[in-house]
Amino acid sequence: MMKIKIFFYGFLLVFVVLLISVTNVSANRPAQIPTVSVPTVTGTPSGPMAIVKRDADQDQVNVRAGPSTEYDTVGVLIVGQQVPALGRTVGGDWVQIAYPGVAGGVAWVYSPLVDVVGSLPVIEPPPTPTPRTTPTIDPTLAAQFVHEIPPTRLPTFTPPPPLVIPTYEDVETSTANVGVPMGIVIIGLGVIGLFGTLISLLRGR
Repeated sequence: MMKIKIFFYGFLLVFVVLLISVTNVSANRPAQIPTVSVPTVTGTPSGPMAIVKRDADQDQVNVRAGPSTEYDTVGVLIVGQQVPALGRTVGGDWVQIAYPGVAGGVAWVYSPLVDVVGSLPVIEPPPTPTPRTTPTIDPTLAAQFVHEIPPTRLPTFTPPPPLVIPTYEDVETSTANVGVPMGIVIIGLGVIGLFGTLISLLRGR
């Protein structure tokens, strides 16, 4: 039993010594310098700038590939956005701006929608885009699918014969020839026959 206690306390002493040694080594090690990204200093772009007007009727303005509405829209600018201005057209109606992401990195914006700070040189506009072709239908090909319906003969109308309404003449009732009613004649004959029969019966007695 005594040996077990000695062994236990010896093991505990060795563990405490090792723990103190590891703590001292960690305390003497210099702290690691944290690595952070060094911010890059960007300078304010110099030169003329085009600023989208805040009093515009819409929240954004279209950016086109050329100085005309005939050119395709390649992007938009929001109200208050600033972009470098590179030049203008002869009449000053359109302003060329730096617009990364499109062919050549430049585009055009309508000048009444932006405020230009600085003077701009006159730049020759790009060629007018080829107008879109309107698809046409080949009449020869279309004739193969058109089936003409021959006109049908309308039925002829034959008027009916005139309607003949028969007329009846009024029969004039004559009051001049008034005969004896047939009933009275029959009754009279019956009375005469009855009277003759009565006479015959009386003679037979």
